[in-house]
Amino acid sequence: MDGDRYLGVTEPISTADPTEVDYANTKQLEEFVKGLALQGSREEEVRREEVLGLLDELVNVWVKMVSRMKGLNDEYVREARCKIFTFGSYRLGVHGPGADIDTLCVGPCYVTREEDFFVELHDLLQKTDGVTELHTVPDAHVPVMSFEFNGIPIDLLYARLPLWVIPEELDILQDSILQNVDEQSVRSLNGCRVTDRILRLVPNIEHFRTTLRFFRVYKQWRWPNPVMLCAIEEGSLGLPIWDPRKNPRDRSHLMPIITPTYPCQNSSFNVSNSTLRVMTEEFKRGDGVCDSLDSKVADWSKLFEPYPFFESYKNYLQIEITAGDEEDLRIWKGWVESRLRQLILKVEKDTFGMLQCHPHPNAFHDTSKKVQVCSFFVALQRKQGAQHSSTPFDMCHTIAEFKHSVNQYLLWKPTMKIGVSHVRPKQIPTYVFPNGIRPVRPPRPPLLSGRPGSGPNMDNVPTSLSPEASTRAVVTPPSDGKVSDGKESKEPELSIPDTKRGAESLGVLGGPHSKRVRVELRSES
Repeated sequence: MDGDRYLGVTEPISTADPTEVDYANTKQLEEFVKGLALQGSREEEVRREEVLGLLDELVNVWVKMVSRMKGLNDEYVREARCKIFTFGSYRLGVHGPGADIDTLCVGPCYVTREEDFFVELHDLLQKTDGVTELHTVPDAHVPVMSFEFNGIPIDLLYARLPLWVIPEELDILQDSILQNVDEQSVRSLNGCRVTDRILRLVPNIEHFRTTLRFFRVYKQWRWPNPVMLCAIEEGSLGLPIWDPRKNPRDRSHLMPIITPTYPCQNSSFNVSNSTLRVMTEEFKRGDGVCDSLDSKVADWSKLFEPYPFFESYKNYLQIEITAGDEEDLRIWKGWVESRLRQLILKVEKDTFGMLQCHPHPNAFHDTSKKVQVCSFFVALQRKQGAQHSSTPFDMCHTIAEFKHSVNQYLLWKPTMKIGVSHVRPKQIPTYVFPNGIRPVRPPRPPLLSGRPGSGPNMDNVPTSLSPEASTRAVVTPPSDGKVSDGKESKEPELSIPDTKRGAESLGVLGGPHSKRVRVELRSES
């Protein structure tokens, strides 16, 4: 900062020089991070570089193969090439051990995404030694092919340029590269363009990499004010940009973080009310830990404690999926995972924002069963400050809609099934815990309830998927389609429509027809 000038769009939160305590804390943090091996070993970094070299060779074999298949002359076959770029945390230099490498393949105009990338390159990768866990998501917002290459996870995107020959020196930061490019290629290029632009905008890359791992600025940030590194560029190609003044959809974004290259977009458009609350509470917690360092109340280890997700809430949704074999489970899991955001948005919408969700980022595999089984978990909690009510949250329609959308998967097979159930902490399967041992320790306060000791919890919040700690599902078809006149039980009845695929969810039995069944949850004696 020089006088009244500063870098970026917003003013700095402080212009004071670091104190001796700041320098000491920074050094302690750097030493602590090294001890945690969060940055990976030199051997792993060498392996990453080798894998990228092998991938570059592979895609260039592929593009020459495609050029021959399409009858191009010998000169074009000789000149046929693809370019590999990296972006995301790997390109920024802030990736951890085991992190994937976000990778972009840029190819010529005659190499298509639908047939050549997702079919021909997919088949070539399948035959390549060292390539495992191959999975494609062609209908994603940014189509991607994921796999492991010699143990290194890769997310590979494809951008098709209107060029017959890709030049050796290709500058993807030039806006002209977006001219006459399809929308999916623009999105794919944007990741690399944004990463390179960030590295050019920051004055000190090493300092940037350190500060990128912290969150005091975001704890103080007043969302939905956008985070921007530079002013939004209008551009000259007519591509849509993030502009809440003109676009009503952009006004609904809760946590806008705007990309610094044309066409400027909100990189966090998928943040919901629930996930925004989770992140802001973690920013507060992290900032509190940092503050406590000055008074020697805590050390850096407190900041890196894993969050006890399965001990912090009283209610969870378990999304269990099964498939016929390991390969089918891999592609089925990838598809279901891509739809979980829709489930969270549906829960928020259908409960008028009164029920908030905290999704666990990982899937958990049950290796004790002969069939291929894994589960996702979403914690549920009443919105902070919401008035308590004995009226249950009716999530029957929400779950039915979610399952219906999941079952539209184009590669669906009869062995691919999905079930959604409401579970209490004691019903969480042991395979989610390290070594299969359920921990015995006092829970930390839930994220969604605010700071410790504040806000309501959901200890006894009834939902339409709300079993007692030990329950069994009794399924009885209604005689007249009406709710039973029997005495109201502590837990509500649950009616969900049967669906053709995965009808075993929540003990719902029956055939492929859309009949309704009543599931009455009773306490075991």
